[in-house]
Amino acid sequence: MLPFLIRSLEAAMIFTFAGLGELVDQRSGILNVGLEGIMLFGATLGFIAAKTTGNYFIGFMVGLGIGAALGLLHGFFSISLGVDQVVSGMGIWIFGFGMTTYIGNPYTGPLGLDKLPTILGVSPFFYLAVIMVVLVWFVLSKTGLGLQIRSVGERPSVAQVSGISVTRIRYMSVIFGGMMSGFAGAVYALYYNPVWNYNFLMGWGFISLALVFFSMWNPYILFGGAVLFGLLWQLALNPQMFFPGLASRYIWRMVPFIMTILVLVLISSKWFRSRWGATKPEALGQPYHKE
Repeated sequence: MLPFLIRSLEAAMIFTFAGLGELVDQRSGILNVGLEGIMLFGATLGFIAAKTTGNYFIGFMVGLGIGAALGLLHGFFSISLGVDQVVSGMGIWIFGFGMTTYIGNPYTGPLGLDKLPTILGVSPFFYLAVIMVVLVWFVLSKTGLGLQIRSVGERPSVAQVSGISVTRIRYMSVIFGGMMSGFAGAVYALYYNPVWNYNFLMGWGFISLALVFFSMWNPYILFGGAVLFGLLWQLALNPQMFFPGLASRYIWRMVPFIMTILVLVLISSKWFRSRWGATKPEALGQPYHKE
């Protein structure tokens, strides 16, 4: 039972990293549906860098770097050019899906490095994820920078008149979001499942994206949702631990995605929004052109 819980928390930390980055993105008004593609790039290039150098730190830095670059690319399309943000994000996902398959194919197999140490049996990245949750909440809720991020996500024209650079804040946010997604992919490939294979993330980016909506743009609720989906993911991998002989393991692997759909349907209902106040940033997904 304890190994099951630990693996669930380790899955939760990856959802948390990617989800927090996207949460900041969306609070600034930028929607990035290409999380899966950025995570694939972070995982693949981080894996290759760590395997060829024998250095974990380089692998994680590569994941952060490629995530920042792809976040900047999405920002260029969606902020500077005003391209539809969903189209830009989907393009990054499709590009990541194909390119990482080509780049990573020669490195198929295990990482081959000694596993990173744990703290009290739990990955140090889990504690980092908890710290990041508190930090993101504090910045968004208690600082001037957080007020600027929230302002450009709600009323960018008013923020611009108030002296806030909408372009600068949105670029900062989208680069941060890309870095977090790239890092989440690197943690997956270098710690959680250090064996590279074709499309090995299997939808983790899309679950992280759904968690942002599930959280009502609140970092603490996002973390709770990440733990829930971490448990569901591990249950899907080890259903015999609790439900021996009940349904095929392939059916169980659909459970996290079915739950994702059900959660999105629930929080989209008028009843849920009126009762719990799940309101998205007003300018989310809308390009802003300075007048």
